[in-house]
Amino acid sequence: MLIESRIAAQPAAVWFADYSPDTITRRVRAVTSGAAAAGRVPVLVPYAIPDRDCGGASEGGAPDLAAYDAWIRAFAAGLGSGPVIVILEPDSIAQSDCLSDKERAGRYASLARAGRTLRAADPRARVYFDAGHSGWHGAEKQATELRKAGAATSGDGIFTNVSNFRRTADEVAYARRVLAALGGSENLGAVIDTSRNGNGAPPAGEWCDPAGRALGRPPTTRTGEARIDAYLWVKLPGESDGCKGSAGAFAPSYAYELAGG
Repeated sequence: MLIESRIAAQPAAVWFADYSPDTITRRVRAVTSGAAAAGRVPVLVPYAIPDRDCGGASEGGAPDLAAYDAWIRAFAAGLGSGPVIVILEPDSIAQSDCLSDKERAGRYASLARAGRTLRAADPRARVYFDAGHSGWHGAEKQATELRKAGAATSGDGIFTNVSNFRRTADEVAYARRVLAALGGSENLGAVIDTSRNGNGAPPAGEWCDPAGRALGRPPTTRTGEARIDAYLWVKLPGESDGCKGSAGAFAPSYAYELAGG
């Protein structure tokens, strides 16, 4: 009952983490059409960039950038015409140091194309780009990389703290610093993942299903904070980082810990 009332009852993002070009349009459409019928705004996470997670626990993705571009076009075809929030490729910018300069430039160009494709397919879609989190890169460095990836012109803002644990206040301050350094439209905003940040970050080096964490603020678009568009549960609490189960698999014991934390 604890997991049902404290986790399952809250809205959370839907991830599309497998490279499935033949079915992706249908699967996205199933989510967006269902949300439209229920009068809700879906949160979608395309997660198939090549060399995803630098070969870590969540490795995978499309075989190359041309295939990824085609996959994103098919993804966009399922958006429909209603409001939708797209969290575009977590870690794809903040965790790009494992790539060569040429590979990074190619990835960034593909992300910019993805942002334009998604927004053209559904003008009511809001697309957010990866800004890591407050304990990772400095705001100026992250803004520089975001600008190279087209975030200031091909999206609606940035997201922070996805699958992480940093406190909301720290993320709000960090997101504002990144946005200020990024430039572009004053309408650019930020989304913060609050799904597991109720107790703040674990000790340094503990990132994989760490103990002592707790659920954060419930999802809302009424943040009361300038330039902070939403607090969302992007990472479903209880989905493993790769230690209590395979990456992305639901671990009931960890969900129970978070719900009771």
